[in-house]
Amino acid sequence: MNDDDQAGHGRPAQPLPISHLLSDLRSLRVCVFHPHDGDGAQLTQQLERIGCSVQAFWPPLQSPPHSTDVVFFALLPDKLNAIDDWSADDDSPPTIAVLNYENPTVMEAMLRIDAKAVVTSPIRSFGLLSALVLAREIGRERKKLCKRIARLEEKIGSARKVSEAQDILCGQRRVSKDEAYKIMRDQAMAKRMTVEDIASAIINASDILSSGGGRGSR
Repeated sequence: MNDDDQAGHGRPAQPLPISHLLSDLRSLRVCVFHPHDGDGAQLTQQLERIGCSVQAFWPPLQSPPHSTDVVFFALLPDKLNAIDDWSADDDSPPTIAVLNYENPTVMEAMLRIDAKAVVTSPIRSFGLLSALVLAREIGRERKKLCKRIARLEEKIGSARKVSEAQDILCGQRRVSKDEAYKIMRDQAMAKRMTVEDIASAIINASDILSSGGGRGSR
């Protein structure tokens, strides 16, 4: 049983073992949006010492290179307007904010990029590994939660559709909701379709007939 299955039964997913997380860091593809100064060079060198594959850019690109695993973003006043909507995408790589001072504008930018961790300037080796582990784990959990929410929304939508189709059959055939569901289930098995597909067909047919009836009565 995988983590999603466990979570679906009400049990929280367990974090990855720290040995796995640390091993994973050595294969990361990291994008660094930081000026090419001493701090930028120090950040790149420290990440390469960990074993990461690093690409550094300044000014920031409109979006990170394809297949980027983690982004470091220096939140400098003159580049805060360069933050694009890619960071709000559920599939975007986790971002780590690089701060050299704090004020409300920088804090707002940190929230805009949905930073999963923070490192401060001047860059030091201490704290960098922790920020990477934290960002990766939070990013991993966020993606799992988004997928889980999408599946739940799909299930809720399907349940509503089936219920609407049951109501249509109850009115047309004067049967109970249980009998209406059995009719849909039997049709689904006979046609090798899902109950949701049969429900959609019933709803569409009802809409067409209702529209036709409305035009004919005028």
